[in-house]
Amino acid sequence: MSTLRMTSDLRRQLILSAAKRCFARNGFAGTTTKSVAAAAAISEGLLFKHFPSKAALYAEILAEECEADPDLAHLLGQEPSTATLVELIEGMVGHFMQLRSAPDQEETQRMRLMVTSHLDDGEFARLLYDKVGKLIGPTFAASIERAIAAGEATRVGDDPLNLFWFAHHAVLMAALTQLPVTPCLAYGDAVAAERQLCQFILRGIGLTEAAIATHLGRQPSPTEGPSVTAEST
Repeated sequence: MSTLRMTSDLRRQLILSAAKRCFARNGFAGTTTKSVAAAAAISEGLLFKHFPSKAALYAEILAEECEADPDLAHLLGQEPSTATLVELIEGMVGHFMQLRSAPDQEETQRMRLMVTSHLDDGEFARLLYDKVGKLIGPTFAASIERAIAAGEATRVGDDPLNLFWFAHHAVLMAALTQLPVTPCLAYGDAVAAERQLCQFILRGIGLTEAAIATHLGRQPSPTEGPSVTAEST
């Protein structure tokens, strides 16, 4: 049984490796499950036993890249706290809002794909939301609870994970306005706009003004600490 499992896991990784090469060479639109199967030297039917669609393949690759990000892995390995919560929001805002300075990079195309998915069948967006929620959601929710217990936040609603998604949606929409060569909106100074967006989100998820003033913009947590990479997803 374990031998079969190891074989299955190995085949899954081989498929993902082949898919990465295909997506890197041809992009999402130009890659087919047939071409990935050929690159992995397996049948398309066998590929579908591991991944039901091209969107599922791509979402899995993006999730693996998130898990491998050393900054995110370190942050998610920190003790849940108000400081960790603020770092998560700052990191999310910085990641999306700084895409405007590199409009031709692969990450920008991924954002466009995410938006297109919402307007299409939603499969890719659903898969990615599920993976991101499992990766970041527990640390976010635990940090919200710690902030409330410390008197640095008030409870907003019954589901902390909703607050994460509301924050994500606000950042995603703000970033989308900056994607065109001529931005749809002019937010002014980029650094000031990012800080203002962080403040807006932190207030919305319940942090007190004192907590925001204390933690926003402070030095990131030390690099020492456990990694959650192996425990993710």
